[in-house]
Amino acid sequence: MAKNRTFGSWAFLVGFILALIFGAFGAVDVLAWLLVVLGLVVGFLNITDKETKPFLLAGTVLVIVSALGANAMSVIPVVGSILNAILALFIPATIIVALKSVFQLAKE
Repeated sequence: MAKNRTFGSWAFLVGFILALIFGAFGAVDVLAWLLVVLGLVVGFLNITDKETKPFLLAGTVLVIVSALGANAMSVIPVVGSILNAILALFIPATIIVALKSVFQLAKE
């Protein structure tokens, strides 16, 4: 379990750094699939049951603010592009953690 957790932590760190780089250089459209895959890895491997509620709250706020911020920051294209890249990373992670939470609730 610790090995999966370490891999998931690295996936999150690498994904976030790549989101910043891809967003800054405008490569989000081309490499969004990589951010989505890293987001899935984070959702599956990095978030424990104890961390589910805080992650869902923070992830949901981050997704909403990034989406609204990307539209509001259209005047500064680099900022909007970075926020879109962060969305590509966090939307899959948030969906996976939410689905895991729903299945856990259904099991109980």
